[in-house]
Amino acid sequence: MRAVPKIVDKEERMQMILSKALEVFAKVGYRESNLSLIAEACCLSRPTVYQYFSDKKEIYYYAVKNVTSRMFEKYSNIAFAPGDQDEIERLRMIVLDIFSFARENESTLSNLVEFILSEKKSGVDVYSSIRSRTAKMRILIKRLVLQGIHRNTIRECDADKVGEEIFSLVVAEAFQVGFFPSFSAEEASSIVSEFLEAFRR
Repeated sequence: MRAVPKIVDKEERMQMILSKALEVFAKVGYRESNLSLIAEACCLSRPTVYQYFSDKKEIYYYAVKNVTSRMFEKYSNIAFAPGDQDEIERLRMIVLDIFSFARENESTLSNLVEFILSEKKSGVDVYSSIRSRTAKMRILIKRLVLQGIHRNTIRECDADKVGEEIFSLVVAEAFQVGFFPSFSAEEASSIVSEFLEAFRR
């Protein structure tokens, strides 16, 4: 009796490759990683990995996209779920979680910087790429600010401008948390909280 070939769930395998690839990137860095190392970590052949991704750059792009999508979903729930917290408090909760993520994923941040520098050297418009990747998060912050203005929890201000200022401050502090062990997530959160409090009505 012939064995029935195992049916492979393509989406499941793709997610497994992305997950293992992140482990490889964290272990050896983006520059030193390659498809052979990723295939080995997945217990797959290189040609099998090629069926899903053309190169490590594409794998890294999708891995980052996966992580940021999950984070955005989580922060959308914090921002707009029913509850007693006002918009300033919800922004604080999101910010603290971002800083905790930065602290726990130092190697991921290092790889992101490495990837950005590599892309820039290759002539890629990194700025546009980052803007498009972070667009949802920027909009989420602006929506919260706007909602706070309408609900009288945030004083009247230019929601677009303030949203951008909050986003820029969060990014700057997140990189400090991720790269400097002496700079804590709580410290960074306190700096952003002080900024947010200035807009409380």
